[in-house]
Amino acid sequence: MKTPSAKKARDEDPPSYLIDTRIKELGDWRGEMLAHVRAIIRQADPDVVEQVKWKKPSNAMRGVPVWEHDGIICTGETYKSAVKMTFAKGASLDDPSGLFNASLEGNARRAIDIHEGDKINEKALKALIRAAVALNTSTAKQRKMKA
Repeated sequence: MKTPSAKKARDEDPPSYLIDTRIKELGDWRGEMLAHVRAIIRQADPDVVEQVKWKKPSNAMRGVPVWEHDGIICTGETYKSAVKMTFAKGASLDDPSGLFNASLEGNARRAIDIHEGDKINEKALKALIRAAVALNTSTAKQRKMKA
């Protein structure tokens, strides 16, 4: 059952509010999982920046939550049967715990599909997030040195 929000989110609202609103609108396990994933991301990187990107009719113009630090770390998409965390540079990250279980064939991205009832290995996910931040930060430093 969907939970009505106190007010309808607008484009000019801060991204954190738009993500809060999306979580409340979902009103089911996907909202709870997205909130949980978001908390893990914030714990792993307190300097993370939240954005909402790619607003289009197929996502009811709500957009996709995006977490950034010197570039995109990951996105948090919701589908009927999964919450998908897509790491923009996931193919370049070590994943010793085997969290990546989707989008494995690409040259850049890797994803984690989380289904209802799945348990998250928080320690491994935090390590993956920190590795993505480190990769983004090193890439940003290289760009600055070339400029």
